[in-house]
Amino acid sequence: MDLLRQRFETLTTAHIADACVRAQLPVRCLGLHPLVAGDKTAGRVLPARHAGSVDIFLEAIEGGAAGDVLVVDNGARLDHACVGDLIVQEAQTAGLTGVVIWGLHRDTVDVRAIGLPVYSLGALPTGPLLPEDRSADALTSARVGEWVVDSSDVVFADDDGVIFVPLAHVDDVLTLAEGIRDKERRQADLVREGRTLRDQLGFADFLARRAENPSLTFREHLRRVGGAVEE
Repeated sequence: MDLLRQRFETLTTAHIADACVRAQLPVRCLGLHPLVAGDKTAGRVLPARHAGSVDIFLEAIEGGAAGDVLVVDNGARLDHACVGDLIVQEAQTAGLTGVVIWGLHRDTVDVRAIGLPVYSLGALPTGPLLPEDRSADALTSARVGEWVVDSSDVVFADDDGVIFVPLAHVDDVLTLAEGIRDKERRQADLVREGRTLRDQLGFADFLARRAENPSLTFREHLRRVGGAVEE
């Protein structure tokens, strides 16, 4: 996982998303944002389904490993916050590399001071008021948005949001993402030197070909010319 995080340092979640498209994998992403702009993290998913009490998080951390990212399923609830500074501090002390919350957090000032990357739907002062029934899979999987993730997944997170990739495909996705990053950087350098992106991507040719074949898509054209913009 250390190598994975090192490789992600020079990538973005946008690169990862485009690489998933290239690899024909589902693009499982969410528009969650870090409490501190510029934070980014990556690691194996450590799932926990909240049920009105923080003991589920302590139990998850107890069974986790350094380098994991705690992924909290609170059903996107907006009536209470489920993670505060004590759990974030506990996660950091255990060697976790981030916390992703499909719900709300609180103790924002203290959480920021801890320095562990945290992503959520926002903040609210109140915690849960009542305990709830705990599901049988509370420590084996988490639902985030339309996706269900578990320890066979890796999460990447930065200012654009979070994205989940199957651990079995991570190396291939990172390699594709690095290629996309390098190509986009070369294209940006050429634009700064005066060669427009339209020229680099043969946009006039695309328009002419599309006039002859209205079903031609720009992505098909990009694959033919080897450009990189949207995937």
